[in-house]
Amino acid sequence: MPTLAERPGFGRARDGFIRSAYPILPAIVAAGPAWLLARAGAIDLDAALAPAVIAKLAASLLVALAVACAFLVARARTSAGLAALVALGFGFGTNVWLAGQTLGGHETVAFGLTAALVFLAPPGPAATGWRAWAAMAMLAVAGAARAQVIPAVAVLALSIVVRGRFRPWPALSVLAVAAGFVVVYNVAWFGHPLGAVPRLEALHATVHATSGSFGSPWHGGLGLLFSPSRGLLIFSPVVLVCLAGLGPVVREGWRGPLAWCLAAAVAEFIFYACYSVWWGGHSYGPRYVLDLLPPLVPIAAGGAVVLARGRLSRVVASGAVCWSVLVAATGAFSYPAERWNTSPDDVDVRHERLWDWRDPQFVRCWKTGLSPQNFDLFRASAPGAPDQPPFR
Repeated sequence: MPTLAERPGFGRARDGFIRSAYPILPAIVAAGPAWLLARAGAIDLDAALAPAVIAKLAASLLVALAVACAFLVARARTSAGLAALVALGFGFGTNVWLAGQTLGGHETVAFGLTAALVFLAPPGPAATGWRAWAAMAMLAVAGAARAQVIPAVAVLALSIVVRGRFRPWPALSVLAVAAGFVVVYNVAWFGHPLGAVPRLEALHATVHATSGSFGSPWHGGLGLLFSPSRGLLIFSPVVLVCLAGLGPVVREGWRGPLAWCLAAAVAEFIFYACYSVWWGGHSYGPRYVLDLLPPLVPIAAGGAVVLARGRLSRVVASGAVCWSVLVAATGAFSYPAERWNTSPDDVDVRHERLWDWRDPQFVRCWKTGLSPQNFDLFRASAPGAPDQPPFR
């Protein structure tokens, strides 16, 4: 589709084709469900809406698996009931819910990191043998799907080496193979080990009105936490349950997995805080912080145990959960009909809008109502869409 070349996320590759500038692993993962549906006759791959259906089904499946893994991670440290609440808070009280709307990389990262934590986060001895290999494989999936999560992946991989006290090179070879695969196709398509990333970063001055790829970590950090339209604590205060779980982190120290999980989340937060486009472009809420939420799940499980002991703390936690689910659902059903990112001015150029408490994005969504495009795939004809021209 030649018109895609006009969008920043696409570019002309060395072979002359117009290709996406983003990692291909999520698309490779989606090929599995697409093949199965096509073989079963449930979807016509030439239908106009077929790519959207496949992307949504694959993303939803990955997010559902991530939430299931989050339950297993939490269950290793608390009761089944509290573990279910932690998993549901992770899946429905954050932008993880929105990650299931379509393939964008975040859904694959959420699955890869939470699946890795199933092997890395339980209390007790460190992962060794096949568990270490499985954890490395899942970390490789996350890193290959989104290079920006390398800080978190590196910390968690280091935890396997330090805590496991075994020869790490065979298991680390999984990460090396994944990195080699990414570099090879990046060079083959775009002539650079980072693929089209340098092209995207070169657009910051014209698209995002910034002077470079990195800026003030203080400004970015405050925005990621407290911006009325991008702040994690504004959109998902449910994550504050992690503060109650810091006790076990301190008691275990570096010999346990919790300190490493916290270090992975902090490393990822610092990286995004330093990024000049910390708000994530045209999106709903705190998109980038999605990548640091999985390592917080085992810490949140410990916090849930602490909060469940007091009546007042249960009430406050319940309020935080309800608000978080409400705001996340608002994005899932109403974004992007509110057009907040472009009206009255483009937020990528008018950065002060990110701090406008008179017009937060979620409030605009409440005023606008449901977004029709979020329900297009509920039509019975969506998989086949015979009334639509074929997608080529």
